[in-house]
Amino acid sequence: MVAWRPATLVADRWETDSARTLALDVPGWPGHRAGQHVDLRLTAEDGYTAQRGYSVASADEGERIELTVQRVEGGEVSPHLVDVFAPGDAVEVRGPLGGWFVWDAKSPDPVVLVGGGSGVVPLMAMVRERRRVGNRALFRLLYSVRTPEDRYYRGELGAHRPGDGGVDLFVAHTRRSPQGSSRAPGRLGAAELDTHGFPAGFAPVCYVCGPTGFVEAASDALVALGHDPGRVRTERFGSGGGAG
Repeated sequence: MVAWRPATLVADRWETDSARTLALDVPGWPGHRAGQHVDLRLTAEDGYTAQRGYSVASADEGERIELTVQRVEGGEVSPHLVDVFAPGDAVEVRGPLGGWFVWDAKSPDPVVLVGGGSGVVPLMAMVRERRRVGNRALFRLLYSVRTPEDRYYRGELGAHRPGDGGVDLFVAHTRRSPQGSSRAPGRLGAAELDTHGFPAGFAPVCYVCGPTGFVEAASDALVALGHDPGRVRTERFGSGGGAG
């Protein structure tokens, strides 16, 4: 059984008006694989506890992990983490968890990443881990968000950084496109998955993460385009997340 570990918030940054990245020091953290997640537990003064699962956004770098949390209105945990949780505050973390939706950092296979809204978080961990280990596998990331303001990691994702050669980014805005964009707002469809991903003949590993409806549509489209279902890995969450 995976044990709970104490963790302390040591740094934070805003990704959007409603999403915040939390850097946690976790003494004894055993390391993680890109794509894994953790359970996070809050305990109130009266002893009441609440826990939620969050994908790890960071590469495997010692005893510090990063989580990007999107505020869910009416939620029990995320509003506290986004709006109240302050540096020096403590929580408990259990993990790493999950062994299917993970990227093999030693693999040379091309990779297609498809993220809807906050579903980009574990995919960002894969991009960062690729950079950290110096893997040269080709990555193509297709990222669906409602508006330009809803994009996570704007200062990093899509900007040139050492080790990022071979990482291509395509952003599909579903509600409002950036000024001057030639793409009208709309959902990410099969044609764009075909154009901006890798052909099925390249045998890429495909990772799709986001709200359930988004994941089902994207994974079905990839299979219809000829991708091996066994190489299409999915992770889904509820109806929120800002992809539609």
